[in-house]
Amino acid sequence: MKNLTNLGRILFALPFAVFGINHFLMMDYYVGMLTSFIPLGAYTIILTGLVLIAVSISILTKKFVRQSTLILAALLLIFILTIHIPHLLKGEETPTILIALLKDISLMGGSLMIAGIYAEDEKKKS
Repeated sequence: MKNLTNLGRILFALPFAVFGINHFLMMDYYVGMLTSFIPLGAYTIILTGLVLIAVSISILTKKFVRQSTLILAALLLIFILTIHIPHLLKGEETPTILIALLKDISLMGGSLMIAGIYAEDEKKKS
């Protein structure tokens, strides 16, 4: 069972590293997704990319996992509230936007579950 948990943790973390790297490689695409009330434009994209990479490394190395997954859940909530929902409210109801919204909701749930598991592990150790 431990091997299954480790595999799940790795499979959960790796895409966030790729998403973070994509924030640098596809900057124009991500800047185009920003809504008007998100500050700093490209700097926000860079910061988000760095956070995604850092969270992925944290989960992969099992260092500060609870804190990192809580940060990740908060970041995903920000994506949902500031990117996906505004695009849907503008009437851009393409399957891509709905899929991205549902993906981020699902990943936020997974992130919160991991944070909860690591919180329980911390209680058992103390």
